[in-house]
Amino acid sequence: MQERPHLLRWVYHNFIFGKEASVMGSLNQGPLGEQISFLRRQFLQDGGLPFTDVLSEQSISNALSQNGVCWKERIYSPLVTLWVFLGQILSEDQSCASAVARLIAHRISRNQGPCSSETSAYCQARKRLPEKFFSDVARRAGRALDDSAKAEWLWHGRRVYLYDGTTVKMPDTADNQSEYPQPSYQRPGLGRPMARVCTVFSLSCGAVVDMAICAYSGKGQSELGLLRRLMDAFRSGDIMVADRLMCSWGELTALQTRGVDFVVRHATTRKLDFRCGQRLGKDDQIVNWPKRHARTKEANAYRKSLPDNLKVRVCRIRIARPGFRSKVLVVATTLFDPIEYPKEELALLYRKRWNVELDIRSLKQTLQMDMLRCKTPDLVRKEIWTHVLAYNLIRTIMARAAHEVDIEPRSISFKMTVQMLKAFQPVLANLRRCPSDFRQQLYDQMIAAISVHRVGDRPDRFEPRKIKQPTRKHHDFLHVHRHEAKRQILAGLTK
Repeated sequence: MQERPHLLRWVYHNFIFGKEASVMGSLNQGPLGEQISFLRRQFLQDGGLPFTDVLSEQSISNALSQNGVCWKERIYSPLVTLWVFLGQILSEDQSCASAVARLIAHRISRNQGPCSSETSAYCQARKRLPEKFFSDVARRAGRALDDSAKAEWLWHGRRVYLYDGTTVKMPDTADNQSEYPQPSYQRPGLGRPMARVCTVFSLSCGAVVDMAICAYSGKGQSELGLLRRLMDAFRSGDIMVADRLMCSWGELTALQTRGVDFVVRHATTRKLDFRCGQRLGKDDQIVNWPKRHARTKEANAYRKSLPDNLKVRVCRIRIARPGFRSKVLVVATTLFDPIEYPKEELALLYRKRWNVELDIRSLKQTLQMDMLRCKTPDLVRKEIWTHVLAYNLIRTIMARAAHEVDIEPRSISFKMTVQMLKAFQPVLANLRRCPSDFRQQLYDQMIAAISVHRVGDRPDRFEPRKIKQPTRKHHDFLHVHRHEAKRQILAGLTK
């Protein structure tokens, strides 16, 4: 009689709630192992070659277990939901209906029963997964790729990271407007919610190591404010390269105390005098920047624990090349050795900062992250992190192709890699029962095709910043709410 309650609990658990599939069990057996293998195979993560452990089974299982993700035996399991979400990001048509249609076609091709073509189950599955699961998987993939970078891809044997920010827009819903309000210079109801996204990119392989999201404006919602949140992304011995907006005493001192060097453009607001300081050469000196009183209490509290002085090397380089808007470049850095790091080398390193603009363009234009589709803030953040995961996995394929032909990953075209991956994905989806030799041959052929498409080496190219003619037809802008514009149209028709 004492064992009966335990029996009742077992029956209640297994037959009323269904069998729970927990990630704490073995992921290499049953449908879960198949789902992980399928997800890894879609991005060439099979085999024992380099860069095939970026999206490892261990990293996925840790991300699931650490976030307490448990699920029932249903169609939209966490891994299936993640795969459908990734396919939605990579598709030209990023609608949920198109994503569900691709899942139906995939299930039928594997002799499985089709699921409903309604999108509600898929949308609910995305809501169930915690946001931290998406961010953990994306960060793990980016860090694993960066740690696997070849020594030849590093700068003077050191890892360099590029930091910059951008903005993304999203559907104009009340929830989005509440958390990510539109810019104040736009009339209420005529703009779109806007979020600020700041990202740490790896210079060697282009991977996104970390990222922070906040509102477009407000207290602490700046690129400097997000840099404070992303300090843990940098490790001792790293180098950060950023524009002049990051030339702030508090943030640069915090980086130096962590053992992180920086190369930033000198801010125009700070007085520059090459007659003072320790002279290293012409237009090259070491100076001390004293701690200043900040404007806000929070900034003063942040600086309280920092040293009183920041030792900085300042270099001035004159540029005489056509197409460059700047004629004089002043760089501030903590790389003090003029023999190992001549100022010309520092100028070339800062010139590579432009790669962060190209990486952001790849995210926003090639992967269509400029205009998001989700209608709630939590789903918006999940969509952004899924874009980052897709971007890192594509960079992994580029790194593998670069390794095969002994070139740098940034010399391969990102857009052509995306197009090649889209072309091969229907074939990759049906490789489960193929021999390993055939699968490896297909991978090699795809890698060889990707490595052919190189980015043109045009270091001194310059073009006029103008267009010949408009590329699309433009409509007039709304100057009132949409419902008011409709009322005006109806009033005009009834007259």
